[in-house]
Amino acid sequence: MDPPESEIRVGDRERRETDDRLRLAYNDGVLTLTEYDERDALCWAARTRGDLEELVRDLPPPHPPDPVTEELPEPEPPNPWVHRWRIAAIAGAALLGIGLLFGVPAVGAADGMSFFGSRAVTTLDRNAVDVGVLFGTVHVVVPDNVRVRTSGTVAFGSFTCAEACSSGNALQREVVVNGNGAFGSVDILRQSQLNRRIADHYHHHYDNYYDDDDD
Repeated sequence: MDPPESEIRVGDRERRETDDRLRLAYNDGVLTLTEYDERDALCWAARTRGDLEELVRDLPPPHPPDPVTEELPEPEPPNPWVHRWRIAAIAGAALLGIGLLFGVPAVGAADGMSFFGSRAVTTLDRNAVDVGVLFGTVHVVVPDNVRVRTSGTVAFGSFTCAEACSSGNALQREVVVNGNGAFGSVDILRQSQLNRRIADHYHHHYDNYYDDDDD
């Protein structure tokens, strides 16, 4: 026949658990120092579960431990240069992949490269212009008395040469515009076409200025 629960013998593991319970009661002010010392001595001399239960019978049940909150360090402010370098690295990798996929030279802009922006290139007396574009726009300005021929590929972008490529004859000097890149545009303009755009832009702002002044 098994002995009663209170007569089962205990070891140091049970004594430590009871001692922790007594120490918690003392820290909470439930036991005085004298009471804790007396019960602690009886705890380590206990032989059965009944001996240990007698020491904590009148104590309140132990409350759960307070949750531990760990303060996380404040995040450092983002570094704009790091962000720009990441964009540059991603864009460079994208352009390289597109170059391998479509056979487009990844870097081949000896005369001008537009990278996340806009720039203009003038041909003057040159017969060939080599430009590149990546998430931007390159404006190539050619003289009025030349005929233009384009080469290259702008993947996922545009190659505009409406007026500059639509006129000219075999006697005129030929200018070859080679444009390569991705996610951007190459815009070829005659000098007179560019002058008209500048004039239209000036008149637009001039008219708006005086319209606002009249109000």
